Amino acid sequence: MSETELLRRIRNPPQPPTPILACSKVMLCVMPIAQIAIGVTYLDDCPRQHYIPIYLVVVGVFGLLLAVLSCLPCAQEPKDGTTNPLSRCCTAWNSLASLFLFCWFISGNVWIYSIYQPNYNETTTDVDPYCNKTLYLFAFWTTTLCYILLGLFLLCGCCVLVCFLICGKADPDDDV
Repeated sequence: MSETELLRRIRNPPQPPTPILACSKVMLCVMPIAQIAIGVTYLDDCPRQHYIPIYLVVVGVFGLLLAVLSCLPCAQEPKDGTTNPLSRCCTAWNSLASLFLFCWFISGNVWIYSIYQPNYNETTTDVDPYCNKTLYLFAFWTTTLCYILLGLFLLCGCCVLVCFLICGKADPDDDV
């Protein structure tokens, strides 16, 4: 594969078949729906940190909105290279929603990890309030899963970069 062909494929990657694309979009919606369901179900079941169920609901709603909006035609750039106002609006919304989700994720980390390991027993009369075990562990592991996936993506990206450097495909001296 020549360098120009590689660059063309990077700029305009081949699109996967529609059924594969549809299945991947549905799979991306499973986690936000579960976050909304768990957050709403246990909304009042964590007096120790009452923001945890709210965190799950908000993350789920915004994640679902981003996934659904990515399916709309306005989210894709036209093939002829022009931009339309609706596409710019979708891009602005995606950017703002992603920035909000990043900040909300940091807040959720503080709320979740600051009470690690909470009291799960709601019948105790201790001064330490409880947090529902299902709610807390779901929030804890979905947040931890984000870090695991981020680490895997970074590791894979570094491996790909090293492979390109070893094979000579990403020589910094080459002019494009």
